[in-house]
Amino acid sequence: MEQRHLGRTGLRVSRIGLGTLTWGRDTAEHDAADLMKTFWEAGGTLVDTADVYGDGEAEYLLGRLMDGLVPRRELVISTKAGSVPDPDRRFDGSRGHLLSALDASLSRLGTDYVDLWHVHAFDPDTPLAETLQALDLAVASGRARYAAVSNFCGWQLAKAGTWQLASPGTRTRLAGTQLEYSLLQRGIEREVLPAALDLGIGLLPSSPLGRGVLTGKYRGDTTPPDSRGASEHLAPFVAPYLDDTASRIVDAVTTAADGLAVTPLQVALAWVRDRPGVAAPVVGARNAQQLTAALSVEALSLPDEICRALDDVSAPVHRYPDHDWSTL
Repeated sequence: MEQRHLGRTGLRVSRIGLGTLTWGRDTAEHDAADLMKTFWEAGGTLVDTADVYGDGEAEYLLGRLMDGLVPRRELVISTKAGSVPDPDRRFDGSRGHLLSALDASLSRLGTDYVDLWHVHAFDPDTPLAETLQALDLAVASGRARYAAVSNFCGWQLAKAGTWQLASPGTRTRLAGTQLEYSLLQRGIEREVLPAALDLGIGLLPSSPLGRGVLTGKYRGDTTPPDSRGASEHLAPFVAPYLDDTASRIVDAVTTAADGLAVTPLQVALAWVRDRPGVAAPVVGARNAQQLTAALSVEALSLPDEICRALDDVSAPVHRYPDHDWSTL
């Protein structure tokens, strides 16, 4: 699998990443082992997790697999901290919480360091400088090799990225940012992506298949019984992308796939993989067969005319102030 630099750093990652959102909860250990082995044998290196996935079980499971199945040195392990199970405070970006969470993640993973450590989300109740200092301390101590943020909006990413660049040698630059990005969700193109491109921050798209909807499995008001849309706790996650607008985009993806003699999954994944600024879409698969289907996109590059058609049918509405006011 092709390797790409993450932003303007020396860190190289496989251009498809493996997500572990459901590990330890919906994905059992034997299925996770199959996924890891399939991914690694295909040349994949980037494995993404978080301290809250499966209430920590995803990290435990990943650590066990690294212990006996895949060499730690051949993986780029990415994890996150900052989400908390508190209804009154969803995110805790304080230095104390973040560094304690990192130590706990390292213990669960059974490793001395993570390659990439994210602040999971912006915390409005903690000064941003304090949150970012936790990243500096993690990198300076060797517990994290590179730093990143997740789910920051445009101004938050621009402020954080600029702050980190303001004192070279003292602060660690942001290597990446992770947000949802697909043909069904292009909101980051308004401000986040321009900021990331300007600051040299690599993008790691989550849900690149529109939470599974872009595979075409939900066409015609059908919900496969083994899909996330049929799962009690994941159905609300899928529901926002089952409207008429999404249906038109899925139809266009299916038409393009038919014309290229490939699958809708391959078309949708290739589109987001090759967007400007993208380092590696993070794919979550239920089993090795699904993952193999996603990894088969490695050989596919979409023709320019197909990309333009998909751009047009999925184009988000960006007016003032993104466009010249005099043209409105």
